[in-house]
Amino acid sequence: MTEPSAFDAIRRNVTAHAVELVAIRRDLHAHPELGRSEVRTTGVVAERLESAGIAVRRLRASGLLADLGAREPTRVIGLRADLDALPIRERTGLPFASVTDGVSHSCGHDIHTTAALGAALALKTIEGDLEDLGIGVRMVFQPAEEVMPGGAEDVMSQGGLDGVERIFALHCDPSLDVGEVGLRVGPLTAAASQVEVTLTGQGGHTSRPHLTEDLTYALAKVITDVPGALSRRLDPRAGAALVWGSVHSGGAHNVIPSTGKASGTLRMLEGSAWEGSELLLDELVKAVVEPYGVRADLSVVRGVPPVVNDAVSIEALTRAVHGAGAIGAATPQSLGGEDFAWYLTRVPGAMARLGTRSVGGPTYDLHRGDIVLDEGAITIGACTLAGAVLGSAGLPPPDGTPGAVVPAGALAASGATAALAVPDR
Repeated sequence: MTEPSAFDAIRRNVTAHAVELVAIRRDLHAHPELGRSEVRTTGVVAERLESAGIAVRRLRASGLLADLGAREPTRVIGLRADLDALPIRERTGLPFASVTDGVSHSCGHDIHTTAALGAALALKTIEGDLEDLGIGVRMVFQPAEEVMPGGAEDVMSQGGLDGVERIFALHCDPSLDVGEVGLRVGPLTAAASQVEVTLTGQGGHTSRPHLTEDLTYALAKVITDVPGALSRRLDPRAGAALVWGSVHSGGAHNVIPSTGKASGTLRMLEGSAWEGSELLLDELVKAVVEPYGVRADLSVVRGVPPVVNDAVSIEALTRAVHGAGAIGAATPQSLGGEDFAWYLTRVPGAMARLGTRSVGGPTYDLHRGDIVLDEGAITIGACTLAGAVLGSAGLPPPDGTPGAVVPAGALAASGATAALAVPDR
């Protein structure tokens, strides 16, 4: 097999499995599972891999690793997908919508999982070429990406990165059309932590705030003043954003409560500023509430550092995108967090953004119960992940050119349709 035809063989195999992959995706979509509970999802993936002759090692609780390629590889390339869903009620009305109440794949992890499965099946068919190249492939089907601390740490603690030289992943991007894959060298996502502030006091009657501690007022000051103070104590280039998602205090209109709590996330573009942010945040919270006489306790769960894409890995992904018949689109940095970042603290690699918007269709946002993702992205994603293995070996895509990254939106502007589109989507 000549070098370019390895990409061709991947595309042929993925296309041959397209209908099956869509069926698997719809099954996973209808049966979402939360982090570290993805037992059924793990079983579906494991069964299909084993039926293709791919050895599987299940992780504790949920998730799995699978190895293929050269029997004694000189280098091992990792491909990662995440299995978990979100505690969000689905509102799509799709015939394969979630049957699990209050849980849905509103971040597209079912697409990630199915694309990685398709990549593994395709790579298995060119195992002889991988043997000649001395390349092994480690498939990582990871649990619990959506929680902090996430499943990447579970995987690494169980040897999931042992021997891996480089690792790749995809994340659905509903702002890009199907057929576009977002690429960026350097920081792609932000550092993120969970923040919880708990205030305690004596409580009392709302007619006599001077005889107790006005805890609700103090909590309001935390919500409004701490983010502002933080912005003046950190370099603006760090891009810090403290945003509250949950506030609870009291239950009666005439009672000053004795406890109150605000929870949110702290995100920033600069990883070094994130490292020292906990002590600063604690100082600011206590300074803000000090005039009101309440006690403040801060809890910070360190979530994830930024995903920082390695230039060599992006070059490999650019070849892969070209080989998949897709368009590499420049993509901006996001304040979203991704625990794929923990892998990149151990080995180089890169994450790409997989376009999931139907050409000419509506633009959704992630983590919404009504999000609909175009299933044509599955085959693009599978070819891209499998192609990243070939690209890491320096193989050029079919026409022998390395491919190019173009401005986002070029596909829609050109009026082109997505390559490898799946029927009946």
